[in-house]
Amino acid sequence: MSENTSLTEAVKLTAGISLTKAVKDAAGCRVWFVDEVLDIQIEAARWAVARRVRCLRAACVKLAAFAVVTLSFLVATSTNIFNVERASLAATHRRVALVVGNSAYQNAPNLANPRNDAADMIAVLKSLGFRVIEGIDLNKEAFDAILREFAVALKGAEVGLFFYAGHGMQVSGHNYLVPVDAQLTTVLAVDIEMVRLDLVQDMMEREAQTSLLFFDACRDNPLTGNLARAMGLQSPEIGRGLAAVRSSAGTLISFSTQPGNVAFDGSGRNSPFSAALVRQLAMSNEDLNTILIAVRIDVMQHTDRKQVPWEHSALTHRLYLNPAMRSAAFALTVQSRSSEAADAWDATKDTESFAVLDAFIARYGDTFFAVLARARIEELSKAMTLSHAPSEADAGSTAAR
Repeated sequence: MSENTSLTEAVKLTAGISLTKAVKDAAGCRVWFVDEVLDIQIEAARWAVARRVRCLRAACVKLAAFAVVTLSFLVATSTNIFNVERASLAATHRRVALVVGNSAYQNAPNLANPRNDAADMIAVLKSLGFRVIEGIDLNKEAFDAILREFAVALKGAEVGLFFYAGHGMQVSGHNYLVPVDAQLTTVLAVDIEMVRLDLVQDMMEREAQTSLLFFDACRDNPLTGNLARAMGLQSPEIGRGLAAVRSSAGTLISFSTQPGNVAFDGSGRNSPFSAALVRQLAMSNEDLNTILIAVRIDVMQHTDRKQVPWEHSALTHRLYLNPAMRSAAFALTVQSRSSEAADAWDATKDTESFAVLDAFIARYGDTFFAVLARARIEELSKAMTLSHAPSEADAGSTAAR
């Protein structure tokens, strides 16, 4: 190297490159490094975003599934309630009643209250949703005609109800209802002039699912003397009041007083029995058996225990004549059952026993919590399947063999 060679030229000669190119090359490396760092950061950000999206999507799927299950339960519950209400309404329209009140007897003194008893019973039964066939002061022909009408109306009815207020009597153990034109002066009058109660009962039990019969017909009957004289010494026994009866399942028969006894006609608008029955039906929210207990207590109080209403019941379920109370009783039962299921699920939800979950579903299968129990079974089944599945390493090892 000559003395005139500059330092720059010396560096160039020594390095074999120009200083400018070296600087440019160094700067280019820095840019490349920065680009690489930026690419890594962008890729990491993309991965984080994708992970968050996946988590969010999974959460949305779970939320949507829960919403679908909840909605399905609510729809099913509302549908059930709607069906219950609709069935209740349909049942109300399938309730048929015949109400007869005979006061104006042609061959015996008039009875003051049967007409009023029937009118008040008609009003309360209509308020309870019954279709009511009305008969006031019926002679034998009209009585037979209205019974035929009643028989037709009863076909397919859920509840059939017959209320009779007027004269009644028992002959040879059979109970008879007395039309207003009955004379009872001949032996043939027993089956020609009167209506046999057991035939009415048989007809109701044949046509209706549930039969209810109410008789305020044990009043002291002066026509029994006519019949006794006509039958003479060879006549069958003419009993006092009405005789005890038997019934088929699904039938209730209620009398204003016990068998063989005579009921009071009453000094007010109604007889003691009819007044109590109408009042309890109109005001009580209880089932029919409970209502009749209240009627009995009421009548005994008003007659100084001389008249004791009596019934023969072969009902097979609690019967609510008030449709609103029937729905309320159902709603209360559903609410109570849901609360019980909630408590049971709180103690069961973390179990890993399929038997426990199956038992829960068997008991509470009609509640929302049974849906959760089935989901829990599915979750446990998947976990068990995964735990028994071979790993990739095991699979590779098996393949190598």
